Amino acid sequence: MRSLCMSVTLLLQLLGSCLCQFPRPCANSEGLRTKECCPVWDGDGSACGALSGRGFCAEVEVSEEPHGPQYPHSGIDDRERWPLAFFNRTCRCAGNYGGFNCGECRFGYWGPGCAQYRESVRRNIMTLSVSEQQRFISYLNLAKNTISQDYVISTATRAEMGENGENPMFSDISTYDLFVWIHYYVSRDAFLGGPGNVWTDIDFAHESSAFLPWHRVYLLHWENEIRKLTGDFNFTIPYWDWRDAQACDVCTDALMGGRSTFNPNLISPASVFSSWKVICTQPEEYNNREALCNGTGEGPLLRNPGNHDRGRVTRLPTTADVEFSLSLTEYETGAMDRFANRSFRNVVEGFASPETGMAVPGQSTMHNALHVFMNGSMSSVQGSANDPIFLLHHAFIDSIYERWLRAHQPPRTHYPRANAPIGHNDGYYMVPFLPLYRNGDYFLSNKALGYEYAYLLDPGQRFVQEFLTPYLQQAQQIWQWLLGAGILGALVATLTAVLAVTVIKRRNRREKRKKTSSYGERQPLLQSSSDEGSTSYQTTL
Repeated sequence: MRSLCMSVTLLLQLLGSCLCQFPRPCANSEGLRTKECCPVWDGDGSACGALSGRGFCAEVEVSEEPHGPQYPHSGIDDRERWPLAFFNRTCRCAGNYGGFNCGECRFGYWGPGCAQYRESVRRNIMTLSVSEQQRFISYLNLAKNTISQDYVISTATRAEMGENGENPMFSDISTYDLFVWIHYYVSRDAFLGGPGNVWTDIDFAHESSAFLPWHRVYLLHWENEIRKLTGDFNFTIPYWDWRDAQACDVCTDALMGGRSTFNPNLISPASVFSSWKVICTQPEEYNNREALCNGTGEGPLLRNPGNHDRGRVTRLPTTADVEFSLSLTEYETGAMDRFANRSFRNVVEGFASPETGMAVPGQSTMHNALHVFMNGSMSSVQGSANDPIFLLHHAFIDSIYERWLRAHQPPRTHYPRANAPIGHNDGYYMVPFLPLYRNGDYFLSNKALGYEYAYLLDPGQRFVQEFLTPYLQQAQQIWQWLLGAGILGALVATLTAVLAVTVIKRRNRREKRKKTSSYGERQPLLQSSSDEGSTSYQTTL
C-alpha cells in the first residue's frame, strides 16, 4: 500500500488535474489586464501549440442572439456573454486537438496526433465487480484529496479584482471540489449590489435547453480528469439505473455509503465518504455577504434518502416515465423554461409530469425527484455535486438524453437559437468552462464523443462489455510483463535446445571415435548447419 501511495504521489507531480475554470497561467494580473488566456503548450513552447499546428490564439466571438425575459438585467454578472468579463482571447484548437492550450485531444480521440478514435463504455455500477467498485470509490477519494496543480477557482467577482487586474483573487482547490464549485458557480444567484440583493431566476445549466448538453460536457470533463489523475485511461463513470427503484440501491457501505446508525442524516462511518467535507452549500450566506463560495469545507456530507417531502416527490421515476419522455417529439416548447409543456427536456429535468408532459409547479419528477429524494447535500442545486451519487445519477440522465437523440435524430435547428433563458441559446458558450464549448455543439449523439452506455448495446456487445472487457483490460495493463515473460521463456527454451543438441553431438562423436579406433580407419566428421530454435432537488435536512 505504501509503494502504491508513493507511485500515486509521483504521478500527481507529473500530471495536472482539471480542464475547467481558470488555468493557472491565466489567473494573474497580466492575464486579467490583457484579457488573454492563450497558454503555452510545452510540446513546442508556443502559445496554443501554434508552431505544431495544434491551434492559435483568437478573438472570442460570442453570440448576439437575444435571450428570454427571465433575466432582465445586463452587464452586472460575470457570466453574461461568457467569458468576456475575464478573457476576450483564448486558444482555438484545430482538428482533433483540445484543451485550454490545445495540448490535449478533443473528446473521443487519442494518440500523439489525436488521430485515433476510441469508444469507451459506461457501465451499470451494479454490474461492476467488487474490485471495480472499490477502484471507483478509491478514485473518488483520490480526487477529493488531491489539489489541482494547473487550475484554480475565482473567489471574487471580476470587479473586485480591479480594473486592470491589480488584485487577482483565485484559490487552490481539489480536483473533486473543483467540479462541485463549477456546478455551484453556474447555478448561483446574480448579485445586484448590496447584501442579500440578488436575482434568483437565473441558471446557466438548469431550467432550460442547456441542461442536458451542459451536464454532458461536465461528465466528459470529470471522466477525463480521473483518467489523467490515475493513469487509468480505461476509466468510465458508472451509472445508476434507478428505474422502478423502491429505495436508494447504491446507498450501501460497499458503494456510496450507507446510513449512519448514530445519525440518520449522516453517512455510515464504515464508508470513506463519512469523512468528506462539503463546500458551496450555503447560498443564503454568500448572498448576504455578496461573496462567492471560496471552497472552504462547511461540514459533513448529508444524506437521508426517503425522508423527504412526500408532497413534492410522491414516488421515484419508473420505466414507464422514461418511455413516455422518450415519446415526446419536441426538445423545447413555449418559453423554454421550467413551465414548458410537452418538452422532452422539461419532463426529463423534472419540472413536468412524466405521464402528461404538462408542467407541474410545486412538484419534482424524474431528474429532480432523485435529488429531492436524497434529502441532504443532493437536494440543494448549488451544492448537489458534493454527493458522489450525483455522478451516477447524471450519467443515467445522460443516457436517456442519448436514447432520445437516437430515436428522433433531430437536426441542430431544433435546438433553440434565440429567446431561451440567458445562457441557453445554441451559440452561448457554456459557463464556466475553459476551453470554450457552445451548447448547440453537444446536441448530438455521444457516438461522436467517444463513449457508449452498456445497456444501449446489442446483446452480443453487452456480453463482451459486462464479462470479457474487464479481463481484457487487466491483460492490457500487464501486457508488457506477459511479453517479457514470453521472451524470457523463449530464450530459456532455445538455450535448452542448444545444450541438448550439443550434448547429443558430443556423444555421437565419442562413439564414432571409438568405432574408428576399433577398425583402424579415420572418417571425416559430418557437420550440420541446420540448428533450429523458437521465439479501460430540494428537501433540506
